[in-house]
Amino acid sequence: MFHTFVAGLSRVANTFAIATNALGTLVVLALVALLNIDVIARSVFSAPIPGTYEMVQFSVVLIVFLQLADVVRVDRLTRSDGFLNVLHAKRPAAAATMRRIINSLSAIFMGLIAYVTFPEFLHMWNTQDFFGVPGIFTIPWWPVKLVISVGTSLACIIFMIKVITAQDRPQLVHAPEHDGTTHKGSGK
Repeated sequence: MFHTFVAGLSRVANTFAIATNALGTLVVLALVALLNIDVIARSVFSAPIPGTYEMVQFSVVLIVFLQLADVVRVDRLTRSDGFLNVLHAKRPAAAATMRRIINSLSAIFMGLIAYVTFPEFLHMWNTQDFFGVPGIFTIPWWPVKLVISVGTSLACIIFMIKVITAQDRPQLVHAPEHDGTTHKGSGK
């Protein structure tokens, strides 16, 4: 029963991570288009797009936190694994324990960020706080806080799944498109 629950949670979390990553990629494409249009408008028409600076700031945060969970899912989060890889060759059990500890601490850290950010999202939603220059360009803060909260919550869940299943590699905590295959240690 517990294994089924964890497998189902993993499937749902993987699906959402892939979806948020795709959305983050669309934000990157929109940002590229915006910057190119702004450069052309500045150069050719001497008329920059108002709010480009604010939209770039907004977009960078969105991109990072929309893609965070998928980066965790495929084990591509920037970190130094050199020591763990050397240790794994000589003492695999010790390396696995250290990876589990690191994933546990990462889950706690992501959970704390989500815990702190969600009330900020609710506050920004109610107050409609914004950033930018009034009269020229403004954008509300709440979408940024929501994306940070959702992205870190999803990353927390994926880290917890890695801790529970003692699996850290992407081939072990795998994407839904690989559900038909059997992986060593995955229980399938």
